[in-house]
Amino acid sequence: MKFNRKDKKLLGMSARAGLMLVIVAAITLEATSIIQYLYSQREIKKEASLRAESELKSAENKIMDVVNQAEAAVRNSLWVAEWCLENPDSLMRIPQRVVAENPVVVGSTMALVPDYNPKYPLYAPYATRDMATGDIRMLSLATEEYDYPSTEWFTKPIELDDGYWSEPYFDENGGDILMTTFSMPVKDKDGKIAAILTADISLDWLTEYISDIKVYPNAFNMVISRSGQIMACPVETLVMQTTVDQFALESEDYEALNQVNRAMLSGQSGEMPVRYLGQTNHVYFAPVERTGWSLSIVLPEKELYSGVRRIGMIVKLLQLLGLAMLVVILRVVAKHRVKYQHINEQKERIENELHIASEIQMAMIPKTFPPFPERKDLDLVAAIIPAKEVGGDLYDFYIRDEKLFFCIGDVSGKGIPASLVMAVTRSLFRAMSAHDDSPAKIVTSMNNSMSETNESSMFVTFFCGVLDLSAGQLRYCNAGHNPPMILTDAIRMLPVEPNLPLGILKGMNYIEQETPFLYDDALFLYTDGLSEAENASQEQFGEARIKAALHGKKRSIDHLENIKQQVSLFVGDAPQSDDLTMLFIHYLPQEDTLQQERHLVLHNDIQQIPQLADFVETIAHEKHLSQSLAMGINLALEEAVSNVILYAYPKETDGLVDVEAILRKESLEFIIVDSGVPFDPTAAPDVDTNLPAEERSIGGLGIHLVRELMDSVSYERKDGKNYLRMIKKLS
Repeated sequence: MKFNRKDKKLLGMSARAGLMLVIVAAITLEATSIIQYLYSQREIKKEASLRAESELKSAENKIMDVVNQAEAAVRNSLWVAEWCLENPDSLMRIPQRVVAENPVVVGSTMALVPDYNPKYPLYAPYATRDMATGDIRMLSLATEEYDYPSTEWFTKPIELDDGYWSEPYFDENGGDILMTTFSMPVKDKDGKIAAILTADISLDWLTEYISDIKVYPNAFNMVISRSGQIMACPVETLVMQTTVDQFALESEDYEALNQVNRAMLSGQSGEMPVRYLGQTNHVYFAPVERTGWSLSIVLPEKELYSGVRRIGMIVKLLQLLGLAMLVVILRVVAKHRVKYQHINEQKERIENELHIASEIQMAMIPKTFPPFPERKDLDLVAAIIPAKEVGGDLYDFYIRDEKLFFCIGDVSGKGIPASLVMAVTRSLFRAMSAHDDSPAKIVTSMNNSMSETNESSMFVTFFCGVLDLSAGQLRYCNAGHNPPMILTDAIRMLPVEPNLPLGILKGMNYIEQETPFLYDDALFLYTDGLSEAENASQEQFGEARIKAALHGKKRSIDHLENIKQQVSLFVGDAPQSDDLTMLFIHYLPQEDTLQQERHLVLHNDIQQIPQLADFVETIAHEKHLSQSLAMGINLALEEAVSNVILYAYPKETDGLVDVEAILRKESLEFIIVDSGVPFDPTAAPDVDTNLPAEERSIGGLGIHLVRELMDSVSYERKDGKNYLRMIKKLS
């Protein structure tokens, strides 16, 4: 093809314009790359600091959990220790009790002050747990080889007149492991220090835990004592063999590293850069309160920025490629076609992702009905109809311990953000209700968790209920949601406290309510997508139409389908403006599932034990129990209640013992409740009845007898009370 002068001039102008565009693009890309690199460095440093601080806080909480348990084990046993000073023969039971009742404690001693008791000039019984078998064995620290009155764990609490955590040490005379000890003075009735009570914790778990902290693959983590000794770190040869001062001597940046060491040993927290073995490192550190220990995480700067450097090289290559593509694109006539094709592909991908998101969201909620086909006492059905591909409505339900846990909620907003909040809300409901039966506590815990991380200011109206299927009692808590409709002899709104929705205000006090739930009662829960559904004239469906649609006795599925049909006819061709969710619960308890309850309240006086026999005799008469079965139940109750009367409350203290009996067709359940000291009798090991009496460990026969007589025995500590549950099946 031949070009005339005009054509060549135009081509030259186009070439110069194209070259100028390429140069400007190259300068812009390089400037962008530099800015992006600097910004990435700053953000990576910031993110690394946040991760390190978070890991330090998490590690501190983990360590403090063990520390608090060990301290509580000693403090909770002080009153027993003080009482036993007048009964020296009982002193050895105290350390045995501390170790037996506290899994984190591997050893404990009750060491008398020398010559406090003339009969026992030196007396220090020591209980230690065998780490392999879990058995507890008794030793004595009052030996010629072990001068316990001069040890740190003995002298420091006397000097401070308070609790004290010792420096870590390897105990060859007691636990035979690397440990640290918390000790407190025990005073007699005259206020004189008579003994030291201790709790030992092993440091093996600390080294393992510190090794598992991975802010970055090559980060170095350690814990140091108040004297600078390395207590735990991934390198086992350094534990109790090296101090932080020795590290400083090996560094070319001695002053900086020494400054870090001084800050850690003085209980400060922060971050400092230091050079060690030829590379710059960032040291993050924080103290562990009350112990004098300090945690630290060392991040090599080379590793910290290695990712951004690799990305920088890739970006440069991509920039060169982009410039080459720009030259090609300038000569491509069909660039608009490519552009529109890309837009269409993007649209299809988004639609596909929304469809997948909708399937994932629907998979999170139960949608198989009837959900509990083996149960005849419950007719339940639910449905959710999102206004878009994904929505913010939710419902959930499941049965635990003969209680139906259920909820319904509506997230503010629409689309993907609302669906993400919906998923979080449903997960929190499952997590919080797994170990709690109180709707108010479940809702409170969910609200506190959601309020802490609610940067988007979205909230959730929520209704949570717990229906006791055996007792026919409904407990519920409302968080700004539409009041459900309850269907008894009439259809009415369930009285609810409005409360605030979830995610608005942390620490909100949610009010719990309850109501009897009788045979043939039903509960209809819904979101405002039902009551506010609009037709073409912008008229709302309303509560009156909902009540009208619920008239008549039908199965739950029939009620739900009828309401769907009524809403569809009312709305017509008008577009759906909000998610619509419904949950219908119909209660149909069978006669053989009903239960009765009996109560007996005793004082912690052993003279009141005979009242148990009359209590059991009355129940035996009602349930037509055989004499041998009644005697066995009475014997088990006497053993459990006697244990509470004798040991739950301090001497000369009046306390109550509440014995509740739940009578069912297939079983009898006894719940013994007291407000005494925490004590789990089921934690006692099984007694080997084949051993001679003199070879058996002290205690354990009582709970062994209860286990033999009852089919199920369990214990829990809740709201400051001990709950011992015993179940006897009736064949």
